[in-house]
Amino acid sequence: MNWLEAVVLGIVQGLTEFLPISSSAHQLLVGRVFFDNDGGGAAFTAINQLGTETAVLVYFWKDIVRIIKAWFGSLRGHVAKDDPDARMGWLVIIGTLPIGILGILFKSAIEGTLRNLWITATMLLVFALVIMLADVVSDKRVEEGHHEKGLDELTWADGVKYGFFQALALIPGVSRSGGTVAGGLFMGYSRPAAARYSFLLAIPAVLSSGLLELMDVISKGKDHDSGSWGMIAIATLLAFGVGYAVISWFMRYISTHNFRPFVIYRIALALVVFGLLATGTIDAAVN
Repeated sequence: MNWLEAVVLGIVQGLTEFLPISSSAHQLLVGRVFFDNDGGGAAFTAINQLGTETAVLVYFWKDIVRIIKAWFGSLRGHVAKDDPDARMGWLVIIGTLPIGILGILFKSAIEGTLRNLWITATMLLVFALVIMLADVVSDKRVEEGHHEKGLDELTWADGVKYGFFQALALIPGVSRSGGTVAGGLFMGYSRPAAARYSFLLAIPAVLSSGLLELMDVISKGKDHDSGSWGMIAIATLLAFGVGYAVISWFMRYISTHNFRPFVIYRIALALVVFGLLATGTIDAAVN
């Protein structure tokens, strides 16, 4: 990796992490098309995500502090267990279990086989159709005057379902926000509610994954010079700054718009990748 690659991948991470277009797919594609590598690799991607997840912490700071206080208060008996914020704390924990368990069980495949670009392109296309269907279902529900659920109506069963939709993002090309938001729309939640829970749900999963990878890199620090650490740092800082701006824009956007532009983009990108792979312009996997 060089400095240009670190800067580009940091910006790409910030631009794509919170949009339903798959940041991992873009990291892989940019890495292989422009830098002839694996987009920094799974470990770099996980650490780089600490930047965008810090953006989530800053943007939702008041909500997060309130939820944590209520959750600990419920443990001590100072806050009712059915308090909305205390429940949200438990729901985030429960919703995180699927991606944590599946991430451990399939770690080798996630870092190897599933990074094949044929799989990535297929998931970009397939999940474009899933998101489009979720959009149609949501629009029809609104047109017919049916109630859209808010986060105060989130049930334990729906929290677990959200968790499994998030776990699909372990496959590059699915998209963490795309998977969880689509799942929320299918379950009857509004777009803003689904997106908000999606971002909150990602915090423990992404932070734990990124910190574990960071500890692993540190433990192998003999193989990393100061330049390598500097590249990781600049990529992470750029991911934070760009990611924060994207969150602010996206939360405003989805309050009045649907996901059709992202669906079109995903389909177009998938077709381009299929074309590049079929013509041998890029390799499906790094040699």
